[in-house]
Amino acid sequence: MKAATVKELKTELTKYSQEDLVKICLRLSRFKKENKELLTYLLYESENEHHYIESVKRAIDAELEQVNRKRIYLMKKGIRKTQKMAKKYIRYSQKKETEVEILLYFCQQLNAFQPSIKRSKLLQNLYTRQIEYIQRTIKKLHEDLQYDYELELEKLK
Repeated sequence: MKAATVKELKTELTKYSQEDLVKICLRLSRFKKENKELLTYLLYESENEHHYIESVKRAIDAELEQVNRKRIYLMKKGIRKTQKMAKKYIRYSQKKETEVEILLYFCQQLNAFQPSIKRSKLLQNLYTRQIEYIQRTIKKLHEDLQYDYELELEKLK
């Protein structure tokens, strides 16, 4: 079965009543955890972005606490898992300010991570790529926000 395009889905969904749309959303939420998480964000957390950012930061902290620190390989896997989770939550929001805040926090946590990520070239490269990505994203923001985030970014360098 070939998936329909977004435009086709949009035109088809306009034909349904509100009750039918609710049924479709609930049915969609049963299939994947990500669908449920996105619906949760849209219904409950999109109104208060600051609270959402704080909950993502707590999730990052919890995830980094569980990282196995005995071997560099296992550390790298745990950190990449945390990064993947952070990116998923960023995708739900689709706001550049939220993206920058979460990635800055992730990089701050990597800087404070013990044992140091400087022991591994792979982890150093991951950190450097994140910093470069944050720089590119900051350029898309309003000038006042750019200045504030640039100051925070300088602390990380």
